Amino acid sequence: MDTFVDDLKELSEHLDINNAMMVGHSHGGGEVTRFLGKHGTGRVKKAVLIGAVPPLMVKTAANAAGTDKSVFDSFRQAMHKDRAQFFLDIPSGPFFGFNRPGARKSEGQIRSWWQQGMNSGFKTTYDCIKDFSETDFTEELKKINIPVLVLHGDDDQVVPIEASGLRSAKLLPQGKLKVYPGGSHAIHNINVEE
Repeated sequence: MDTFVDDLKELSEHLDINNAMMVGHSHGGGEVTRFLGKHGTGRVKKAVLIGAVPPLMVKTAANAAGTDKSVFDSFRQAMHKDRAQFFLDIPSGPFFGFNRPGARKSEGQIRSWWQQGMNSGFKTTYDCIKDFSETDFTEELKKINIPVLVLHGDDDQVVPIEASGLRSAKLLPQGKLKVYPGGSHAIHNINVEE
């Protein structure tokens, strides 16, 4: 996580980017949060978190609404056993909400997600499971002093709204929450008309 945000800081300085809007989905929302919490908002005027993992995904004594660590352990096991199948199973089911009754499955979305996963390095994707599930962004969210729009589907099976979007919007000093009724984890792909 820190490598991603430190690289982004260096790039934004090199390109002299100012008044930017940062948008992050899922793990990327964690990167946006970490960037703003660690490097400040001097170059950024606003941000959007879409189905983002902050403040903390894994269940702990202080985060009872989180997801049990065994779920993330099963992701790692599935990836280790058959990486290609893992990258088919997630988008075919919970990621886009295609496992819900009446959902219109898009083979194009599934194949695109599979290709992106297979094009990434094994160690990188394996390590990202720990990054997105066990990183606590609570203190970073409290420090962000720019407007942040939090977009979240209320049927997000990957990053449940109760432990993420609802809490993030409350922790952000200038947070605004927009909930998509029936929305999956991929509202930016599925709810494009909204």
